[in-house]
Amino acid sequence: MPTRASTRVIVVDDQSMVRAGFAALLGAQDDIEVVGEAPDGAQGVELSRRTEPDVVLMDVRMPEMDGLEAARRLLAPPPEVTHRPRVVMLTTFDIDDYVYEALRVGASGFLLKDAPPADLIAAVRVVAAGDALLAPSVTRRLVARFATQGPPRPGRPEPRLDALTERESEVLTLVARGRSNAEIAEALWLAEQTVKSHVSRIFTKLDLRDRAQAVVFAYESGLVSPGE
Repeated sequence: MPTRASTRVIVVDDQSMVRAGFAALLGAQDDIEVVGEAPDGAQGVELSRRTEPDVVLMDVRMPEMDGLEAARRLLAPPPEVTHRPRVVMLTTFDIDDYVYEALRVGASGFLLKDAPPADLIAAVRVVAAGDALLAPSVTRRLVARFATQGPPRPGRPEPRLDALTERESEVLTLVARGRSNAEIAEALWLAEQTVKSHVSRIFTKLDLRDRAQAVVFAYESGLVSPGE
């Protein structure tokens, strides 16, 4: 049975067996409660509005409304909607044209459908805790690839970069290059807790939700260029 502090999850996927399998796996965990399932993006948005889950597992490709549009509606809701869940995009492809755009609209990461069960469970816990589902080993390969397909960077630097101190810019650059907090601390001769504080201030100053959005911002702003 789920505990009082359990993470509330909904699963949105057009394949009924996938939904059922994910729901059964997650529902068997003591700290996770599956509060609903939906077969397409439109119904997923409605279900999320009604149940207010902590995490939405959202398939990328679905009929009626795809996962990208559904994620956009959940993460940029109208003013009267105050609840914003964290969204993890589900895909059968490790390189999917929608993944980069999903990160741009605010998704907290992505997960391959054929990932081991333990990875799915861990993903829900990581995202519910406020972290992004982009391991340092994946960040550079994924975001650098899709940054080249995203909108062109402006001719002049992104004005929001001016809000960062020189040290914060250095930290953001290393985040975008796929470095963990521990690796950043070693590279800059800082305590890891100091790096965490810098990352938190970067999120606040740039109005970013998590590491995933920070990486995308770093590429789109021109602070970091793909292939560097």
